[in-house]
Amino acid sequence: MIRVIAPGFFTSIQDLGRFEYVDIGVPNAGVMDRYSAQLANHIIGNSPQDALVEIGLGKTILLFEKETIICICGADFSAKVNEELIDLNRSILVSKKDILTFDKPSYGARVYLAVKGGIQTNKVLGSRSFYRGITQQALLKKEDVLPIENLKNAKEQRNASVKIDRDHITDRNLLVYPGPEYELLSFKQKTQLRTVLFSISSDNNRMGYRLEGVIENDLPSMLTSAVLPGTVQLTPSGRFIILMRDCQVTGGYPRVLQLSEMAINKLAQKATGDKIQFILERQV
Repeated sequence: MIRVIAPGFFTSIQDLGRFEYVDIGVPNAGVMDRYSAQLANHIIGNSPQDALVEIGLGKTILLFEKETIICICGADFSAKVNEELIDLNRSILVSKKDILTFDKPSYGARVYLAVKGGIQTNKVLGSRSFYRGITQQALLKKEDVLPIENLKNAKEQRNASVKIDRDHITDRNLLVYPGPEYELLSFKQKTQLRTVLFSISSDNNRMGYRLEGVIENDLPSMLTSAVLPGTVQLTPSGRFIILMRDCQVTGGYPRVLQLSEMAINKLAQKATGDKIQFILERQV
């Protein structure tokens, strides 16, 4: 078991999400940064679908009530075991009564804690991912207990580590593709999309990121249509909303761009005030 001593601000259980219930309005949900989450699982030999702890903005304290193997990937929140700094992207053996802490971010916005065998909380509609209205809770709270598997043999520790390029966290360029309504934009609007440096507004969460920065918008209203994580919507005010993992399944704003999968992962590591720039895969 892992006991939550302090949950921090935005800490939840996530796996790769739900993908078979869009027709009844259930969002995909799942880890915001799939690259970092899958890397953490891979390093300790888990399945890609195994559930992890997703921590946003830090200040989280966890008590291990049994021995296990962990790996931490993604942002750097100065993770410590028993007050001793530990490495990111490395397989680490933790013992019973060890305390794992996460401080405020040094860089990045989300960190992933993988545990050998995955977090064994209940599945709802085939996934352990927290989502308000689907699961009993949306965030971890103090004194929550997270079931984990017994470690059969400490020799299972793989002593694996991976050196990754920090650009995944810090790079501001987001690869995008033209969305369904892209061709309705004027040449000037398309040029603005490619050249304006946008800022992440304070209105950002698992559902979507609103951007600071405006372009002219004279597009006609449209019927509600399907949207996906990574869909970039242009609002009547000329501002952008980038939908993220917890987004609704339909929307009524023009879908001018679609982020690549890796761009969604990169954006998940951005915080208020960070800059981004759209890089179109196909210049039109």
